[in-house]
Order: sequence, then structure tokens, then C-alpha cells
Amino acid sequence: MNKTRLRVLFDADTIAARNLALAHEIKAAAPERLLVIAVLKGSFIFAADLIRALHAADLTPEVEFVSLSSYRDATVSSGTVTILHDVESDVRGRDVLLIDDILESGRTLAFAKDLFSARGAKRVMTCVLLEKPGKRAVSLDPDFVGFTCPDLFVVGYGMDVAHAYRQLPYVGVVEPET
Repeated sequence: MNKTRLRVLFDADTIAARNLALAHEIKAAAPERLLVIAVLKGSFIFAADLIRALHAADLTPEVEFVSLSSYRDATVSSGTVTILHDVESDVRGRDVLLIDDILESGRTLAFAKDLFSARGAKRVMTCVLLEKPGKRAVSLDPDFVGFTCPDLFVVGYGMDVAHAYRQLPYVGVVEPET
């Protein structure tokens, strides 16, 4: 087995500060009857921290979870999005904030945005921790972005490779040791 090392791309303090700034950007959008929907699994740590930052910014969202997949155990999107777990709440007439870990091809987030729009959400906004603009396969611009990310496979802060590294408090890159 090849040995690997992790290189920190965005450290915990930088992420925490950006989450607070994102919360204020979201508040400035004046959401009404806000329903935050975290796209699992990768966004769970980012979503938890951002939801707490929203509270600190005096927002009181309800929270739901949807589990969508276009990756499974691969490192590249399959191009087909599958609903693994749906929300329980009615989104009709509500402002929805979709929180996802990373925006690459855009297929998963576009699917979710279209899904909740079709279900009657008043407005569907998107917030991603990381955006890789050069990887887009569909036309989608996120409303709120934590960081622009270089074209590297990243892990940590909820993101994984084959279910490993989710627990890291930072976003890092797995690199082979030389």
C-alpha cells in the first residue's frame, strides 16, 4: 500500500471565519421562513457549523437533510444523481438554502435546486463550502461560496475518499509521499 500525506488547503480557523461571513451574507439576502437543507454526506460538518453561524447572525432556520449521490465510491461524478434520502418538510412557499460541500460538475446541486423549485419553494438559494469553477458540466452559479478551490481532490471537513478523512477539522489534499 502506498503511503500518503495530507496537505492542508484551508485550515480550521480560516473556515470558521468564512462561515461567520457567509452567515452574514445569507442574512443580507433577507430569507423568509428559511429552511436549510444540508446535502449529505459531505456537507454535514460545514452545514452544522454554518447553521450555528446563522444562529449567531440572528437567523432561525428550520433544518432538513437530503442525501443525493453522483459519486458512490468513485472520485469522479457518474453524471447520474440518485435520491438516497428525501426531506420530510413541505417546501412550498418557503425560502430554501441548499448547503453542499463542493460544487464541481454542478449536477447534484442543480438536481436539488430543480427538485425543490418544482416542489414550490419560493426561492432556492445555494451555498457551497468549495467551488471548482473549471469543472462545471451544467449551468449553475452558487449564491454563496466559501472558497474557490483549485482542481485537486480534497478531503476533510466532512468530505471523504471512500468514507475516509471526513473527521478532519480542515480541508486537505491527499498526496503520495515521495
